[in-house]
Amino acid sequence: MKTAFKVMAAAGAVALTLAGCGSGADNAAGPAAAVDLSNVKYEGSVSVITKYAGAQASFFEQMAKDYEAAHPGVTVDLQQESDQGYKDKIKTLTASQSVPDVYMAWAGNYAEQFYDNGLALDLSSVIAKDTEWGSTMVPSALDAYTKEGKTFGVPLTLDAKYMIYNQKLFAQAGVEVPTDLDGLLETCDTLKAQNITPMSFGNKDGWPAIHYITQLNSYNVPADTLEKDYKPETASFTDPGYVKSLDQFKEILNRCTTTGQGANGADYYSQRDAFGAGQAAMFYVENLEFGATAPEGSTAAADGFTISRLPAPAGASGDTGAVVGAPEGYLINSKAKNPALAVDFMKFVTSKQNAETMTSLIGFPSPVTGTLTEANSTPQLRESIDDLQQASKLAVWLDTVTVPAVADAYLSGVEGLITGSKSSADIMASVKTASESSK
Repeated sequence: MKTAFKVMAAAGAVALTLAGCGSGADNAAGPAAAVDLSNVKYEGSVSVITKYAGAQASFFEQMAKDYEAAHPGVTVDLQQESDQGYKDKIKTLTASQSVPDVYMAWAGNYAEQFYDNGLALDLSSVIAKDTEWGSTMVPSALDAYTKEGKTFGVPLTLDAKYMIYNQKLFAQAGVEVPTDLDGLLETCDTLKAQNITPMSFGNKDGWPAIHYITQLNSYNVPADTLEKDYKPETASFTDPGYVKSLDQFKEILNRCTTTGQGANGADYYSQRDAFGAGQAAMFYVENLEFGATAPEGSTAAADGFTISRLPAPAGASGDTGAVVGAPEGYLINSKAKNPALAVDFMKFVTSKQNAETMTSLIGFPSPVTGTLTEANSTPQLRESIDDLQQASKLAVWLDTVTVPAVADAYLSGVEGLITGSKSSADIMASVKTASESSK
């Protein structure tokens, strides 16, 4: 989720354009006809919009070509946009009530706006966990697109955040991969004492810091409290774990990075490249980016990198089995002329064979189990997916799981925490105010 800061702004805009599409309560709770895939009419067209223009465009291009070849009476009308281009385009399409049959939506509040306004087909009859299709997927990926017992999304990728460690620099400093937060901080002190930059970090776009906070909130705040607080109608944001998470992030910033108070001016990708060039021992990165982050010239385990979850604080009060991340998923427009065809297309895209193809073509891991092989993925990527299958849940990115006002308060607040202009308590006061104003 590389542009979460901008997603937040887009989410707010989508909320405005969806407001006229119908009653959220009625649409979310109303009955929906079960999707019947036993007698799909393979005729006409299915319109699809993705955010994979550019380097990732080849996957959906191949899927469209293969689906049309398998069903000669069908045309796949494929639109592919850049990440930001997609946000702008879907906002326009929503306002004009011309949303394509198949469209991408980030998990959390962003996707729920489409569910609640009747623009997403209830897919529970075909992709819930107890269905044939749903049973092929990592359960936490389906959970990310499930609300009030109904599943609305088809997870396509499985994206999560891991700390990666330069094994050569760790061996040089004589340190081991830390197992808890105190150990991480002590490791940073040891690395600094040997003139090794412990961790590269840049927050120019706002979202890198939020990824830390998302994971730390899951560690420090009980799961049921988080669930209530991330919804304005039940939120209080009074748990002390929120302040503790911000304090812990500030300590990581101060003891582990060299950008420190200037981190808001440092570019994430430049910092990622610094890790890859061997200029830092650690970097917090999404598993989708492992290939772009590996230390230059690393050919063996001894000079490559290893991974772990962000080490949890000892005695944490929350869910230490949760991992920050989310699948990227696709919704089916409930107003599609041939909804069964649209659903069938996504079932085709997420078949085991095509999930393997996605990883081979563009390097993205799939939530379809058993699709990563030695031929199409690195050991680290396979390890991350094995780990995700053991996770208690996916902690969805803080700035998409919350409503836009709360996301904005967190984003601007954490930027202030980095510069020293705001305290952790100041931030949570702003978050609480934003949440109350959204009720």
